[in-house]
Amino acid sequence: MNYQDINSQTIDRWIDEGWEWGQPIDHETYLRAKNGNWQVLLTPTKPVPREWFGDLAGKRVLGLASGGGQQMPIFTAAGAKCTILDYSKRQLESERLVAEREGYGIEIIRADMTKPLPFADESFDLIFHPVSNCYVKDILPIWRECHRVLAKGGVLLAGFDCQIVYAYDSEEREIINKLPFDPLKNPDQMKQLADEDCGVQFSHSLEEEIGGQIAAGFTLTALYEDIGNYGRLAEFNIPTFVATRSIKYN
Repeated sequence: MNYQDINSQTIDRWIDEGWEWGQPIDHETYLRAKNGNWQVLLTPTKPVPREWFGDLAGKRVLGLASGGGQQMPIFTAAGAKCTILDYSKRQLESERLVAEREGYGIEIIRADMTKPLPFADESFDLIFHPVSNCYVKDILPIWRECHRVLAKGGVLLAGFDCQIVYAYDSEEREIINKLPFDPLKNPDQMKQLADEDCGVQFSHSLEEEIGGQIAAGFTLTALYEDIGNYGRLAEFNIPTFVATRSIKYN
């Protein structure tokens, strides 16, 4: 298996074990969203500012590696026309479950975001891409594909890890790894991930994350930092995540 197949199967198992990012919203949350009372996360704890979205009514929204029945139902309730792309079967099952329960349509696609996205140019008005590119070795092609499938004036909302977290041991007390963290090149790092049941993950610099968006043609308009929802770094309020809002102007 390639590392993406390993990650897909790992995430499916995590969901069966109760992984928080794989639990779909309930009916009451959907109804509140229909009434305009909603919030979503790109990173673990800080809600995305509502002004980052604008009016979602009629907007074509792509949830990129965003399965789980958590955000797409909210956007649908707000009037968006949603498409979800994910490589986890269980995450997509959650999307289907909520859509059938609430009686709305959604395009559900199982695919690997490291490959060219199966959409025509300028197919979407907004891409919602929560923390997930830590499971991808090369993220620059993803930003280029996001730029291609967004319409002019389209918005990319993305969340990602800060690479410093990969320098630490599992208890976040000691620096044990040189960066970049690449388990495909470092057997000790692969063993660390296996021992901690973390799938196959990779560190990415701000040059790759933010610089990569700019190189792909985006204009960065806003960002914020966030802490994790557990661990020693979070206990000390040390930011380890970033969320960005970028626009395709041309």
